[in-house]
Amino acid sequence: MMATGVFPGVTKRISGAAQMELHPVIKAFLCGSISGTCSTLLFQPLDLLKTRLQTLQPSDLRSRRVGMLAVFLKVVRTESPLGLWKGMSPSIMRCVPGVGIYFGTLYSLKQYFLRGHPPTALESVILGMGSRSVAGVCMSPITVIKTRYESGTYSYGSVYAALRSIYCSEGHRGLFRGLTATLLRDAPFSGLYLMFYSQTKTAVLHGTDQLDVAVMPLVNFSCGIFAGILASLVTQPADVIKTHMQLSPVKSQWIGQAAVLIFKNHGLRGFFHGGVPRALRRTLMAAMAWTVYEEMMARMGLNS
Repeated sequence: MMATGVFPGVTKRISGAAQMELHPVIKAFLCGSISGTCSTLLFQPLDLLKTRLQTLQPSDLRSRRVGMLAVFLKVVRTESPLGLWKGMSPSIMRCVPGVGIYFGTLYSLKQYFLRGHPPTALESVILGMGSRSVAGVCMSPITVIKTRYESGTYSYGSVYAALRSIYCSEGHRGLFRGLTATLLRDAPFSGLYLMFYSQTKTAVLHGTDQLDVAVMPLVNFSCGIFAGILASLVTQPADVIKTHMQLSPVKSQWIGQAAVLIFKNHGLRGFFHGGVPRALRRTLMAAMAWTVYEEMMARMGLNS
């Protein structure tokens, strides 16, 4: 094995040449995929708790007060601490390329439509919604599998076995179950998130000629937290509907049917079940993804 310190000049030229060969969109995709990996590994337990809270039976809710801590303790007690990471395989398969597709598409749209100038609030909403819609459609089959893994009511041997089982029993529609509700959740979330993030960051940096490089990750993360909380609150009902459609394809075949069923069983509060873990996960995950993405893009010499 050749030591890296033996030929530093050669190594530097090779890495520089490799970096120059990559198209900027590919760089954006790779940066997004890496940021998606980090955030998915850290915050998967919150996604699992959100799914379990959204699929509680009315009898469970009537018999005792059920919250995020109670569900957390139940999972640890009955399935071991590693049970909190159930659904990790489909989550990685969904989030890593999904986040990469999102950031790659977003970068392409920015370069094509904005041509270097900062986006307005409306432009941010449109760009975020468009990029997320592309990623959502591409990763829909994996999203269905991930939700079913996390629910604890489906048992699949592998992601491939799950794909095959769903296709054989429900057809190709089963692989895109809840897609409309997913897009109604993800597209507005991403659009609102990008708008809040961009506008907040512009306001924070307004009047500062040059900010310390060490402070920028903190600024990006703080703006991401603020944007994530607001966007999560608005899109929570769509997330609950999406979960019910993917887990109960017979009872919830379309959005209206799922919404009526949720309201009948849980009332208006049912549309906000799992809101706390989802808000925590989406907020922290998006903030971390954007922080890592912007840092990597800056190191590659690209404007995110």
